[in-house]
Amino acid sequence: MFSLRTSPVPYVDPWLQPLSARLSMMCRRSTRVAYFYEEPNNSTFRYRAYNMAQVLNEPGDGKVSAGYFFLSDADRFDEIAEAADVLVICRSRYCHQVSGLVAKFRARRKRVVFDIDDLVFDADYVHLVVATLGLDVRQKGLWDDWFAMVSRMGQALKLCDAAITTNEFLAEKLASFSGLPVSVVPNFMNQEQLAVAASVFDEKEKTRFRGNGKITLGYFSGSPSHRLDYAIVEPALAEVMALRPDVEVMVVGYIDHGPAMREFSDRVSRQPFHDYVNLQRLLGSVEFNLMPLQSNAFTDCKSELKYFEAASVGTLSIASPSYTYRRSIRDGENGYLSKAHEWAQAILRALANLNGYEGMARAAREDALFKFGWQNQTERILEALGLAG
Repeated sequence: MFSLRTSPVPYVDPWLQPLSARLSMMCRRSTRVAYFYEEPNNSTFRYRAYNMAQVLNEPGDGKVSAGYFFLSDADRFDEIAEAADVLVICRSRYCHQVSGLVAKFRARRKRVVFDIDDLVFDADYVHLVVATLGLDVRQKGLWDDWFAMVSRMGQALKLCDAAITTNEFLAEKLASFSGLPVSVVPNFMNQEQLAVAASVFDEKEKTRFRGNGKITLGYFSGSPSHRLDYAIVEPALAEVMALRPDVEVMVVGYIDHGPAMREFSDRVSRQPFHDYVNLQRLLGSVEFNLMPLQSNAFTDCKSELKYFEAASVGTLSIASPSYTYRRSIRDGENGYLSKAHEWAQAILRALANLNGYEGMARAAREDALFKFGWQNQTERILEALGLAG
């Protein structure tokens, strides 16, 4: 583990601003983009609305500005539609308010785009999604809830002129379902994340990536729905810990261990869910970030975010070879890939190559900043919105 001295950052959700401030932010320039999300959160909203607006609003000679709005702003939708030139509906379900907002932009002959980051718009995939998330199919109302949610998402999508998503695999699914033109803008890190990441990486760099003598494998879970993914790697963790007394495991978030780990409970630490800024410190403290995924169409639609957030702080990832992970990670160069039956072997291979850790960590960070840093996304966002040139 890396013993970091980078201090925790006092955190408040930066998007919690009054409507007047968000309108003013959008109206600063001549071309204006309104991002809509049902209500703000720390995951999809942050990546697909807040981060996008942050890039477009960056000081400079740009002509485009952006703001973000919610269902709670419904009584001001006419004002928003009058002020904005483009509406982006982000992963929102059809309802009379969403339909009305789209209608207001349509009446003014303005462009409407749908942005979505997951395979949750086509009801043909509901059973796959439910199974992958490990949900209790006997739970009363589960099927009604999921078919309703996904169908409403698909209906909102069909109201739009075009779509934006996070990777080419998901883009193909989106285009096939909707018949709309689809652009790809990846998830990426914002300014707050990268400021902390730079501090963490600099600290590790000054010590030439020397840890405290223990090697920590981290599993970072944003929700309990990753239980079946964690189950893929847990037997391998027990196998590795039996062979390597210098290895510890840190589990962050909502995952509970199975019986395989009971023998090693004194070498397993738990951390609660962290806000996305201070999570960068925690990611930076471990040597390896474990990213197991089940293999199917739903997981192939997932973005690279767990890879690039770890890479930004100089932490290497070991990942299942999903569509996005195998396109981001060059095995043995900026991380490691592992099929489901190879996890123990892959972890041991990574541990055997600790002499090459520093070079690989530098390569991973350079790749992450270039492809997934906020400062390199402007043109892709403008092209996807139809505002380039």
